[in-house]
Amino acid sequence: MEIGIIPEIPSYAGGLGILAGDTIRSCADLKVPMVAITLLSDGGYFNQKIDEEGNQIETLVEFSPTSFLRLIDGEIKVSIRNKEVKVRPWCYVVKGATGFEVPIILLDTNIDGNGDWERSLTRCLYGGDERYRFAQEILLGVGGYRILRGLGFTGIFRFHMNEGHAALLTLELFNKTRNNEFVRQQCVFTTHTPVSAGHDQFDLGLVRSMLGNLLPEEIVPHVSFENKLNMTKLGLFFSRFINGVAKSHSEISRELFPGYSIDSITNGVHHRTWSSEPFKRLFDRHIPGWRLDASLLRAAVGIPEEEIWEAHMAAKRSLIDLVNMNSNSDMCEEAFVIGFARRQTGYKRPDLLISDPERLMSIAKGQGPIQIVYAGKAHPRDIQGKEIIRHIISAKKSLRDDVKIAFLENYDMELALSLVAGTDLWLNTPRFPLEASGTSGMKAALNAVPQLSTLDGWWVEGHLEDITGWSIGPKRIVHTNSSDDGEDMEDMYHKLEHKILPMFYADRQKWIQIMRNCIAINASFFHTQRMVEQYVVHAYFL
Repeated sequence: MEIGIIPEIPSYAGGLGILAGDTIRSCADLKVPMVAITLLSDGGYFNQKIDEEGNQIETLVEFSPTSFLRLIDGEIKVSIRNKEVKVRPWCYVVKGATGFEVPIILLDTNIDGNGDWERSLTRCLYGGDERYRFAQEILLGVGGYRILRGLGFTGIFRFHMNEGHAALLTLELFNKTRNNEFVRQQCVFTTHTPVSAGHDQFDLGLVRSMLGNLLPEEIVPHVSFENKLNMTKLGLFFSRFINGVAKSHSEISRELFPGYSIDSITNGVHHRTWSSEPFKRLFDRHIPGWRLDASLLRAAVGIPEEEIWEAHMAAKRSLIDLVNMNSNSDMCEEAFVIGFARRQTGYKRPDLLISDPERLMSIAKGQGPIQIVYAGKAHPRDIQGKEIIRHIISAKKSLRDDVKIAFLENYDMELALSLVAGTDLWLNTPRFPLEASGTSGMKAALNAVPQLSTLDGWWVEGHLEDITGWSIGPKRIVHTNSSDDGEDMEDMYHKLEHKILPMFYADRQKWIQIMRNCIAINASFFHTQRMVEQYVVHAYFL
């Protein structure tokens, strides 16, 4: 449904889209023959404005596809609600490190001859009501397959569905042969969601009215529950290989969907995309070949400490300049900076750090100045997420003289790189077990920034206490207990006060050693090059 291609193309909302873009970039690097499909979403997710009281104001993005995309021949039609909808393809080509090309096809219904509602279907990313969302999934799954056939991609032998958004592809394949196994041999499914409520479900009455005879009644009992079509179950039912996106997430997924064999391929990030310019120059000097082989970053253990610090401070100065230019925070490069940037929603607990303002002020006064940079959007219908942003803005005002806080609007790929590279500590506070993987901490590791995080998602695998960063709260067992906000808050404050800040301000050598470990241990493994290689071996070509 979304792909983070470049910052200027608004076809992504968050982590799922960024991961898709990173995957495509690594496929191009590794010369994996593939083509990607998504919706144009020329209205984007939304532009974000935060007013003085912390209220989020959303407006549509204005984007002209002709600026970055090429319109290609290959218009097709898809039936939605017994009405023919015309779909045309735009193309963007991703070039790998050696020039190998991977095309991305973006579907567009804003065409003369379509009705107003049909023309709007590729306008908003994750917008509209249930009917609108299901129509988008018809376009992606059914329309995407037909577009590929029309463009001459007839030799595809594996279809990789990320989440259930594209699962209607399986019905298009099934209706050609009425053979379950024929479809399964062609399909791979990756789930990215660790809770049942997060999986798309649509009322079967709505599905039948919009799909017509495309839904085979004989498969309905296998892919529905309580009179709803479950898009994840549809993808699972018709796939030969299924995986979660971290080891702990795969355990959860096996409990959510008993009866399916669910493997694990932990997410990664594209190493060249998410390395800041100062660190690219540093790696070029000390690790020849890192641009082609991310695993070579393990050689970062040999980079002199002072050069790592110099690269970090160059990235930090750029971030501080950006923060001060876009807010009245008056931050300085000498003071400790904590970064928190991701979707603003309840389970991610963005405001856990400011839950006890008096305690936070006391830590800053006793151990050294603290600066916090926030960024991230709340979904337009996420009331709790919007309230969290208001809480952050309120804390910014009340803590102004003791702990400097900035909230940067319109979190996107460009801003994300500045943040993961320029902060001193990356904070991640998901409520266990609700984080499937998370990748922002991996991006921070590429730039020698340690992470302080709940032990959930990828951090269960990447965490080495006092070596690559720090944990928040105890290690919990899947589905036996969940995060305790009070317990996690106390542990987070304790580690900031007694471990992290004293080391940053009083033992710089030890701090830089941890920074170097982040690159050598985590950045050298948690990258999409390794991830794509695992997909090729385990999912695509077996």
